[in-house]
Amino acid sequence: MRFILATLLVAAAARAFAQQPDFDKVEIKVTRVAGTVYMLEGAGGNIGASVGDDGIVIVDDQFAPLADKIRAALRGLTDKPVRFVINTHWHFDHTGGNAYFQKQGPIIAHDNVRERLARGGRILDMDIKPAPAESLPIVTFAHDVSVHLNGEDIRAIHFPHGHTDGDAVIFFPKSNVVHMGDDFVTYGFPFIDLASGGSVRGMIAACDKVIESVPADAKIIPGHGKLGTVADLKPYVAMLKETSARVAAGVKAGKSVQELKDAKVLAGYEKWNGSFVTTDKFIETLYEDLSGGKAGGFVKHN
Repeated sequence: MRFILATLLVAAAARAFAQQPDFDKVEIKVTRVAGTVYMLEGAGGNIGASVGDDGIVIVDDQFAPLADKIRAALRGLTDKPVRFVINTHWHFDHTGGNAYFQKQGPIIAHDNVRERLARGGRILDMDIKPAPAESLPIVTFAHDVSVHLNGEDIRAIHFPHGHTDGDAVIFFPKSNVVHMGDDFVTYGFPFIDLASGGSVRGMIAACDKVIESVPADAKIIPGHGKLGTVADLKPYVAMLKETSARVAAGVKAGKSVQELKDAKVLAGYEKWNGSFVTTDKFIETLYEDLSGGKAGGFVKHN
């Protein structure tokens, strides 16, 4: 039986995703991660920053009203300019500062990030307007791109159909740090944006590849939440595999999504329940994904 959700998540979750704080009260917290890499927390997605004699490379840029505060925080680390910005995906809480920072250095992103920003789209129950030209990445890639700065061979690699269809995971090999965007979060069950081409299988594949590719002591900057490690990523991907297997078994048995909720199909994973993505909402997402719901991906998803 195929169950097509009328909406991906209920309106309450959409409001939680869209809710913007009083930006005047937001403070930018800077944490030294390792080597040249820092993590900046404010509102929206976590920012990664490589800081050195050659300048600054930042990964994501949160919301536009925070751009001056983010730049001030970077000036507290160095007087060098921002040379490049890499977007991990197209969502507005990661790309809102693009227009501001593109005046300082080019935005780099996967092909689908530029296309989704240019077209606009729908996230949860929100209609997202097309981004202005100055916010669009001017350097795009299909599979991977490298930036050689600050003694780092910074590499952005596309992992198709994870959180979205434009995801890039950013590796800082010399510093032994990875920025995973929203393919890895530390707040609980993740948001998988099916309407933007996301899928649980792609998210699992990205996590497995990172675990396989980096040393056991690598630091991991998540899209949201506290700084993580490989030891944090392993139970996260194990959760994704087990929860999706349980829901897939229910789909195969012809169960409805409500029957799976009533049967508490994700019993034992209560600690992952969150105010944004609750257990029931995660069941809905997995059911929609695994029952063959339309993912909405673009042609370009190498």
